[in-house]
Amino acid sequence: MSDTATAPQPLTSKDFVTDQEVRWCPGCGDYSILAQVQKVMPTLGIPRENIVIVSGIGCSSRFPYYMNTYGMHSIHGRATAVASGLKAARPELSVWVVTGDGDGLSIGGNHTIHLLRRNFDINILLFNNQIYGLTKGQYSPTSEEHKITKSTPFGSIDHPFNPLALAMGADASFIARTMDRDPKHLQSMLLRAQQHKGASFLEIYQNCNIFNDGAFEIFTEKASKADEVLFLEQGKPLVFGASQNKGIKLDGFKPVIVDIDTAGTDGLWIHDEKDFYKAQILIRMFDDPRMEGHLPRPFGVFFETERACYEDSMQLQIDDIIAKKGKGNLDKLLRGNETWTIS
Repeated sequence: MSDTATAPQPLTSKDFVTDQEVRWCPGCGDYSILAQVQKVMPTLGIPRENIVIVSGIGCSSRFPYYMNTYGMHSIHGRATAVASGLKAARPELSVWVVTGDGDGLSIGGNHTIHLLRRNFDINILLFNNQIYGLTKGQYSPTSEEHKITKSTPFGSIDHPFNPLALAMGADASFIARTMDRDPKHLQSMLLRAQQHKGASFLEIYQNCNIFNDGAFEIFTEKASKADEVLFLEQGKPLVFGASQNKGIKLDGFKPVIVDIDTAGTDGLWIHDEKDFYKAQILIRMFDDPRMEGHLPRPFGVFFETERACYEDSMQLQIDDIIAKKGKGNLDKLLRGNETWTIS
């Protein structure tokens, strides 16, 4: 009889499914995102007890109930703050923040940008449906101008956030975009986000079929997708179109569309995820799809760079202090020097 321990069985997507009834509206894009996350998780080689899903408030924030991992359904806009504290205390954990365009960019906008600049090794999945779904259809920070909703009956006069531009401005070290209705691309972006050492910001276009149905239809439907979507691939030219016959060149700092059949491929823009300056141009390729001659919407990894993670720098600082001064006295630290006695 062998005395070796039985090798653990590989995890499958079913191992990440809970016994909770999934309660989103039928047809919601969240179902697809949940399915792709559950398919990707077994491939990471991370035990379930070392994975934590943290959410705030919103439709997307029900995610922890449906993932058979550790999780926390926190408070509105504060998922990033909770996740930062967890990662600082338990840096070995794989921490994922699931949030929405309202939760993460409105009440939680401040927390989001500070997580990104601090560069905790955390994955942020921002579900963007350009509407407040849980509270029944008010306009959100990403809703387009003139959007008629329950809270803007005459049309919104707000200028919307470009989530990736916000992340770029906060010095995020990984910035990407994908969509709910392209499972393979969504899976690949989830893997890229997890592989990145640092704060990853992944915007996911997610259809709210009840309060904002079809917001991203032009990018997801077969009839229009090829001409409206530009998939970014490292080291490859920017090419799109049903026949892959359209390319993008830079005219100075301005991207322009060229006909490959006529102009050829010489001089086409070659995508480089490490190029900080070109990433900002790509992120700003945000034209209104209704405009004639508009640019396609990019999807993929826009930018990735290496930068020290907050939790690692914090531990180095702690180790350095202990090496120089020994372990501290917490009571003395709390009292500090700013104390006095009243007789």
